[in-house]
Amino acid sequence: MERVRFTREMEATIHRTSSGTGTTDRRGEHPVLVGSRVTVRALHASDAASLAVHLTAPEVARFIAAPPATVEGFERFIRRKSLQGTDAKTVWFAITLNGTDSAIGIIQIRELEPRFQVAEWGFALASAFWGTGVFMEAASLVLEFAFEQLGVHRLEARAAVRNGRGGRALQKVGAVQEGVLRKAFLKDGRYLDQVMYSIVAEDWRASRETRRMAEPSVIH
Repeated sequence: MERVRFTREMEATIHRTSSGTGTTDRRGEHPVLVGSRVTVRALHASDAASLAVHLTAPEVARFIAAPPATVEGFERFIRRKSLQGTDAKTVWFAITLNGTDSAIGIIQIRELEPRFQVAEWGFALASAFWGTGVFMEAASLVLEFAFEQLGVHRLEARAAVRNGRGGRALQKVGAVQEGVLRKAFLKDGRYLDQVMYSIVAEDWRASRETRRMAEPSVIH
């Protein structure tokens, strides 16, 4: 997603954990969110090499702000930090597969209004994992954290009109298309139209309960 920003807020952390789905990363008191296939955790210096491979691939970089061009650039990117702890304005996650701990993507939540009442998120995932369900599981873990732990009321995302895959991914996790932002994203010297998507807390909770009720009961 083009709203992933490679900024000095890289290692901003937050002293909260995700109830029932996470532990705490002692390197930064960052929540570690664990699913059946995916773990979503803080970014580590050791992620630089894998992120440099995955996020600079043309098909991934096409619709995100330009990532660092080298492993060294990613190392600098990961080292930089300006906001930490409970004052963090941005929370960054690495997406990993259980049992590997190699970063295959990132997810970012950025505060737009105080105390994350309104926030914006963005993500990027290695193309080898598109369509595998990895994004859906990682996004679900992060959405649970955002709405239940950060206290987000409204979560926004932007996707280029031409980024059909990104738009469909957002809709699959419950985002609603609101409108088109004309010439809102500068990419490779051209301004692209974006679609604004949003998820509101009460809608997300209602959808979650509907999904839970639809799950088959297990009889022992």
